[in-house]
Amino acid sequence: MFNPVFGIRTPTTDTNHMLRLYELMEHWSKVMEIGATPPVDFYPFLKWVPERFLGHWVTRATEVKKKMDSLYHDVVETVIKRRQSMGPRDSVIDRILDRQEKLALTKHQLYFLGGIAMEGGSDTTASGILAFMKAMTCFPDIQRKAQAEIDAIIGENRSPTWSDYARLPYVSQVVKESMRWRPIGGLGVPHALSEDVWFEGMFLPRGSIVFFNVWGLHQDKRYYPDPDRFDPDRFSGRTLLAPEYAISSEYESRDHYNYGVGRRLCPGIHLGERNLFIGMAKLLWAFSFEKAVDANGQTIEPDFNYETGYSEGFIVCTNDFPAKITPRSGERVETIMREFDQAKVEIFSGFE
Repeated sequence: MFNPVFGIRTPTTDTNHMLRLYELMEHWSKVMEIGATPPVDFYPFLKWVPERFLGHWVTRATEVKKKMDSLYHDVVETVIKRRQSMGPRDSVIDRILDRQEKLALTKHQLYFLGGIAMEGGSDTTASGILAFMKAMTCFPDIQRKAQAEIDAIIGENRSPTWSDYARLPYVSQVVKESMRWRPIGGLGVPHALSEDVWFEGMFLPRGSIVFFNVWGLHQDKRYYPDPDRFDPDRFSGRTLLAPEYAISSEYESRDHYNYGVGRRLCPGIHLGERNLFIGMAKLLWAFSFEKAVDANGQTIEPDFNYETGYSEGFIVCTNDFPAKITPRSGERVETIMREFDQAKVEIFSGFE
């Protein structure tokens, strides 16, 4: 996300700004977890209770704010200095700076506009892909079916791209089922009612906070029969992009609810959908995912139980699990290296 938002490349996972981001996100997710902080919005008197009785929530939130202020300041100022010496790039922040005279954003607004965009597409996408990798490890028949579709269309001389989306419907179904089967945000993002609402005999006054139970919706047998089974075929014939279903008035046709609902729908839904498809399609094209074997030759079964095999928090991610991941062929390895060399010349060089 550093690239599209700031035009800054992250060449390795231990790049300084990447390490700072994931340290920040780890602490931020814990602060944002339901129940991790007192409900001061509902009961304002709680802000007068010494924080030591409430898990030191103020101190924890303040520490996260300091990390945000520092990282967001540094990356935006890097963009500003780069523009002075090299001119603008095609990034979100560059485009905003091009219109700064009209927008008149404060430095604080500019820093957090970029920071929030970067946050929203970082751990969410990574968590989604890890859930997919665990599913492919646990359900090899589905993996092979998706790979057969890719092989028939793509071959070994190139990897899948976004332009292949329409020709890989089963892969699209795998992406959707990965998002439904183990949703990234179990309780979604809280919403506040803008008007009084009656719902199933209950009166909900304007301003009420409503939690959007994504996990519960994805387990609803009326819409997803046998919901705990990983079954991409439940999306057969429903392979439009998630934004198409999200804006439809026919709520029963919705594919999944990871991107939220209504006016607070995730603004990065289009980018997220493309990132997930490209990432998962390339992984299926390139690698085989198998269950690991212990020292005694016994197969190690990954834990895909939602309660024991996944982390708790605002963002839900699989716990570490053993797996055997191998390239599917030597030809694919050669293609990966060739495309990497090509990307270094055509793409990465623009960020050096």
